[in-house]
Amino acid sequence: MREKFAGIAKVGEKGQIVIPKEIREMFDIKPGDCVIVLADATKGMTIVKSEVLEDVIDKVMPEGK
Repeated sequence: MREKFAGIAKVGEKGQIVIPKEIREMFDIKPGDCVIVLADATKGMTIVKSEVLEDVIDKVMPEGK
């Protein structure tokens, strides 16, 4: 599997984008999965699969504490 890929996502009339197939396969993104969009007005934006941040939150805030 390729480790890097650049693609173009066109924004539709409703503001929706389609993540290119190669990227969905690279990150195992399937219909119904959630992603988080992080944005900074000067630095740009990124899309992260939600489970990546859930793992970080679990480490920072473990259950029972």
